Amino acid sequence: MTKSRQPEGEYMAEKKYFYTKELSVGYGGVPLIKEVRLCLEKGEILTLIGPNGAGKTTILKTIIQQLQPLTGVAYLDGKDLSGMSGRELARKMSVVLTGRVYPEMMTCREVVETGRYPYTGRFGRLSQADRKVVQKSMELVRVKELSEVDFGRISDGQRQRVMLARALSQEPELIVLDEPTSFLDIRHKLEFLSVLQSLSKEEGLSVILSLHELELAERISDKIACVRGDKIDRFGPPEEIFTPGYISRLYGITTGSYEERTGTPELPAAFGIPEIFVLAGKGTGIEIYRSLQRKKIPFATGILWTNDLDYPVAKRLAAEVVEEQAFCRVRTEKVEKAKELMDGCRKVICTLKTEEGGDFYPELKELVEYGKNRKDFIVYIDGKIL
Repeated sequence: MTKSRQPEGEYMAEKKYFYTKELSVGYGGVPLIKEVRLCLEKGEILTLIGPNGAGKTTILKTIIQQLQPLTGVAYLDGKDLSGMSGRELARKMSVVLTGRVYPEMMTCREVVETGRYPYTGRFGRLSQADRKVVQKSMELVRVKELSEVDFGRISDGQRQRVMLARALSQEPELIVLDEPTSFLDIRHKLEFLSVLQSLSKEEGLSVILSLHELELAERISDKIACVRGDKIDRFGPPEEIFTPGYISRLYGITTGSYEERTGTPELPAAFGIPEIFVLAGKGTGIEIYRSLQRKKIPFATGILWTNDLDYPVAKRLAAEVVEEQAFCRVRTEKVEKAKELMDGCRKVICTLKTEEGGDFYPELKELVEYGKNRKDFIVYIDGKIL
């Protein structure tokens, strides 16, 4: 069993730009998550992942001081966050929480301008300097063209970017976001996270957020914290988090599977005696594998090397995989096993371009020629039956 991974010792954490110490969070005096130990450097992105209800939002609300910690402290740039005044905190940290926000009768610029209130006087009047900050914030997240548009009339993707511009107009050192991509389509998810990544690396903005999209969390994050049970189960860079089998344990996946190497979930395989044999490789079989899974047809496939693009999906969807170790010659017994499976199937589908050579081509060519002797041999190349 893989051991939980925690941040460096406290003597190391205390040198970080943001860190927590002996922090426990919860409601009504009852701890939900104990000993929350997080840390990040200036300009890093830290992402919280974990099942629904695990406590990610509770941790974020405690960090932003919406909830009082049951025990412990969160520090930002060496200062206890709980000891900061509201105005000081607003100048250090900005927040974008989950939820659709609909300010009435306000243009997008006016919404962004509200982020300057920690810097204005009693009457909330913006100076020329304030307006320049607003302008820059809108340019950074590419919503300048929406300045005079009614906030209530823009798309969810545009709305999220406007709210990010509002948060940036506070000129924070740290921004905290709770599931900021929840309402966005894939295009706007990528655009939004791309902006965050650029701000982190180019402007030195520190970011703490929660995400459900694991493949995006893996790509954007410098550090990931995994919330499981009453603790932070793992903490570290993505390569230490996404190890084989861990995500299934973290989320308690019992139906289907998750492939950490490729960042892809798969629905349950169709089990049973294989009805179709798929001759595949180099990523050519994935489309057929998933098509057969949707039809609930059990299948076998091979011969696949364990480093082949098809292999991770085949292992999760095929009833049987004839495999060979990476960079090894195909052994005779593997060829015979593939032929045996082919003989037991009612159909053979070949996705290989047989004219392509390679060090291991003779063995695969032998299987293709063996399959061609059948009336039910189908060649499927580049999405077409030939």
